[in-house]
Amino acid sequence: MARVRDRDVAAFESLYDAYYRLVYGVALRMLGERAAAEDVTQSVFLKIWTSPERFVAGNFGAWLSRVARNGCLDMLRKRAVRGETELPCDVQDDAPIDDVVFANIDGARVREALSALPEEQRSLIELGFFAGVTHDELARRTSTPLGTVKTRIRTGLRRLRSLLENGMGR
Repeated sequence: MARVRDRDVAAFESLYDAYYRLVYGVALRMLGERAAAEDVTQSVFLKIWTSPERFVAGNFGAWLSRVARNGCLDMLRKRAVRGETELPCDVQDDAPIDDVVFANIDGARVREALSALPEEQRSLIELGFFAGVTHDELARRTSTPLGTVKTRIRTGLRRLRSLLENGMGR
């Protein structure tokens, strides 16, 4: 990123090559449309090029995943305003454990690891992180107490992190 801040095009291209699959994968999973996922991917990398100072320090993959996720949520909100889809306004964005999970994202590995989770955890994680559904909305949709929803998501994310760290899908 230091080289990107110095406007090194080769460094930016290298960064793009290393991470575009991550960004596109998050966007495609959340939006379900190739064109929309491509738009978000382009937007994310445009932000990196025009405002590289936004990344200060830490795990770049986790930060980039968060930027992609936020870009998708913005797109979903815009659609909701236009009446294209339903999205609650109070999207939760405070769980640091998802940074670890997103930092290790590789589409095939994550799908394999997700498939190893119990359905009650997997479905909540998929809806919460890839469809932008809030914990409150998940509780309402599944007729499950909010505390139980949060516990299942947290337990599932910990298990997912463990599976990814221990090489599942390699």
